Amino acid sequence: MSYEVLSALIVFAFVASITPGPNNLMLMTSGVNFGFRRTIPHMLGVGIGFSLMVVLVGIGLVQVFDLYPISRTILKVFSVGYMVFLAVKIARSAPPDSSQQSGVPITFIQAALFQWVNPKAWAMALGSVTLFAASQDLQAILLVALVFGLVNLPCVSSWAVLGQQMRRWLNSPRRLRIFNFSMAFLLIASLVPVVL
Repeated sequence: MSYEVLSALIVFAFVASITPGPNNLMLMTSGVNFGFRRTIPHMLGVGIGFSLMVVLVGIGLVQVFDLYPISRTILKVFSVGYMVFLAVKIARSAPPDSSQQSGVPITFIQAALFQWVNPKAWAMALGSVTLFAASQDLQAILLVALVFGLVNLPCVSSWAVLGQQMRRWLNSPRRLRIFNFSMAFLLIASLVPVVL
């Protein structure tokens, strides 16, 4: 991969990783509700899970969808259901210092598995493999996954930091409840392109 192509890949990975989407909304919400340290497994799950997704998509998983079109529909239905479940979990999150804390942060495994039902992650994985590893050369695919892993972690971490910094403005249970419901609504709203 030439320097110019690698530079373009880094920019693509940065823009795709830093812009709002389901992962970043959930990380910001986790930062608000649980703080940065308790959100670290979630951040690592996003970064590592997405890199693994790029590798598997790159080596041919997308061909399964071409051979069995029903699998795409099944994935879509499962994705919508799981994202609604996560939106409910976000909406029900309790204030960080509440004695009756009803929520727990998303785990590493949950965040890694979430990549497979996240429409933005699919678009990013398919786009990056198509643009930067079109030859389906394993070395190119692994390089794309590595670049995304290295670029993605600081980007998603910034959303968790933003959430943690918002805690002082969301120190009342009412404001936090409004924030959590707003984030849950935005997560569900992000499904509109998938459903339509």
